[in-house]
Amino acid sequence: MKILLLGGTTEALAIAHTLPADALYSLAGLGRVPQDLPCPVRVGGYGGAAGLAAFLRSEGIELLLDATHPYAAQISHNAARAATRAGIPCWALRRPGWQAGPGDDWREVADWNELQTALASFTRPFFTLGREPLEHLQEIPAGQFWTLRLLDAHPGHARARIIADRGPFALEAERALFAAGDFDVLISKNSGSAATQPKLQVARERGLPVLILRRPELPTVDREFASVAELLAALTEETP
Repeated sequence: MKILLLGGTTEALAIAHTLPADALYSLAGLGRVPQDLPCPVRVGGYGGAAGLAAFLRSEGIELLLDATHPYAAQISHNAARAATRAGIPCWALRRPGWQAGPGDDWREVADWNELQTALASFTRPFFTLGREPLEHLQEIPAGQFWTLRLLDAHPGHARARIIADRGPFALEAERALFAAGDFDVLISKNSGSAATQPKLQVARERGLPVLILRRPELPTVDREFASVAELLAALTEETP
């Protein structure tokens, strides 16, 4: 069974290391490209659902695995539609979200407009949303100084600090970062990743509120899995 794995997450990379040589690991183009996989890596887009469907047919793909980020909703929707057009099953790894616990002050926001309103009373927010805040650097209110953590470097702004770094993030390093930045609020996606969870513990320890960007709606697929182990077990059943 020839597989196309849509990746870019830690879990996707773990799956890719188990795939046969005739499989294909696909990345959108952000971040590092692994060099030690048993299967080829494809970097770049497909041209929407229609382009992906054409690729699936031309390459003889028999199973599409979506292990993209929980917030990569457009890619997931394109994957589901493309698999339907190509007449093949689509499976998805759907990482469970984080859950607030005792001592947490989490406030969910739907989009950037709600986030701006919720940020009005803070002065030193720490953004861990990826690149989106870069589009709003010229909108930083008077009296606020932003810190943004991204995968790649950026020139920055007079009232913003840009940190280029990638997880996993150690707890002690996160404690030092929060102390040095004197943050008064954390802004995060609910990615559910263990690699980036320490920031939430530090926010709890420091009594900081966390503004959580609501997860997008994802499409219905043929099978969903909550863990890499579950997905790999299902693959073993399909390819004895």
